[in-house]
Amino acid sequence: MACTVTAHHRRCSISTLLASDGVFTNQLFCVALKENLSIMKAPVFLNALRAFEASARHQSFSAAAAELNVTPAAVGQMVRSLEAWLGVPLFERSSTGRARLVPTQAAQRALPDIRDGFDRLNLGFAKLREGSAVGVLTVTVSPAFAAKWLLPRIDDFQSAWPDTDVRLDTSLKLADFVAQGIDIGVRYGQGHWPGLKAEKLMDEQVFPVCAPSLLREHPSLQHPEDLRGMTLIHDLSVDTAAGFVTWPSWLAHAGVSDVTTRAGLKVNNSAAVLQAAIDGHGIALARSVLVRDDLAAQRLVRLFPEVDCASTLAYYIVYRAECATLPRLAAFRDWLKQAASDQ
Repeated sequence: MACTVTAHHRRCSISTLLASDGVFTNQLFCVALKENLSIMKAPVFLNALRAFEASARHQSFSAAAAELNVTPAAVGQMVRSLEAWLGVPLFERSSTGRARLVPTQAAQRALPDIRDGFDRLNLGFAKLREGSAVGVLTVTVSPAFAAKWLLPRIDDFQSAWPDTDVRLDTSLKLADFVAQGIDIGVRYGQGHWPGLKAEKLMDEQVFPVCAPSLLREHPSLQHPEDLRGMTLIHDLSVDTAAGFVTWPSWLAHAGVSDVTTRAGLKVNNSAAVLQAAIDGHGIALARSVLVRDDLAAQRLVRLFPEVDCASTLAYYIVYRAECATLPRLAAFRDWLKQAASDQ
């Protein structure tokens, strides 16, 4: 099969040329390669690949657009341009089910290599700047850890490293470090996150707390069984299946079986749980790392200190192993360890 390299046949691939019955020459190869690459310049090509990868991960042009800060129409156009350039479809459009945008089998085979390529590019750019700590450091933490531990201490880091700008990414779920440009994070769990190195930062105790005013109103709160009839504040953000200590498990640990835990105040944010206790709305089950400053400031008091309940979970510093020597990351990691040891 002959292949004429004209504007009308720009999608003719090099593999087609190799398989043709005609005479293959270096000149024809160079012309074909030049024609193919001229269609999509490098920056546009990378943008189209980024749009494709994000769309495949989210299975949605709209969600990909939100991540890339462009319009869904722009994402769709870049994906269609990439499909036209490659000469193959990348998605199957479905009108049923939750996933309306499903990568084709060919796309699914290519995605791991494309994601690895972006990963290596990001690392390469980071290494170009590794001679200094100047720049933005993106840190992922939970909203409660940010509010109750990190933000009250972050001035110390910024004073020591004034040329490093910290950007906080707060979410309960661990972010995709590559896709979202995350440098380092602090996460609560058992220390196992695929693709990330985890260093333990702090262990944790779990115990009931209340406002000093509430304790004055109920001086009989001396033992765990005295919780009968009290309003318990429940943290709905914790995952019982992951090993979090909840009111039922803490009461069982304390040897108390007849305290009702179904009723009470239910809140889906750990920092708000503590604030509800500070405001005198009931008794909260506090995690020692998050409540440390409130205890020191006497906004809250610990109840039943004789009951020792250590969590099986802990706080970990997490980052990609290949980024461990980047100055901004290393500086923040060392500062976290020092701040934790000072408590």
